[in-house]
Amino acid sequence: MSEDPVSPDQVYAALVALRREPVLDPELWPDGPQQDDLRRLLGVLLAVVELEIAASTRPGSDRDPDVAEVLLGWNDQVGVAPGLFANVMAGRLQRTALQLMGIDEGGEDGQTSPGRLASSMAVVAAADTLDADLHLRSGDVERVREALGRAEVSVIEIQQAMHDLRVAIGDAQEE
Repeated sequence: MSEDPVSPDQVYAALVALRREPVLDPELWPDGPQQDDLRRLLGVLLAVVELEIAASTRPGSDRDPDVAEVLLGWNDQVGVAPGLFANVMAGRLQRTALQLMGIDEGGEDGQTSPGRLASSMAVVAAADTLDADLHLRSGDVERVREALGRAEVSVIEIQQAMHDLRVAIGDAQEE
């Protein structure tokens, strides 16, 4: 739980200030944004911020000074608490994995492309491994086992998808 939770009105006001507020149908929202709208509004704000970061940073390595400034600002907010850091990163990784799977419309057979699947599963494996580490720190061995089991399944799927890519370019035989 956030120490100082934001309200739907605050998030909506931030979006208004950025000129990116969603249109709220007055018939559906006669009293403006409600608590049930908070997560969606936070998602809109997250997208706005990520789009602004993408527009203001140059492509390149993590040594890029523009990216470093963004990371410094992020670290200023998150601080050095390892549990908070791990929770934020695990959530980001999970959202990234879902987005990777969601943007692929599937190939001719409706299946996700092997490259997209491998990429998504790599992110899932990272999130689950981070989750395992977080549970290890809290001493919850059973949750560590569960998270590692999920990560191992993802690694197997990564390897299969990478093999499928090799088959697609003729570097390996289909099994």
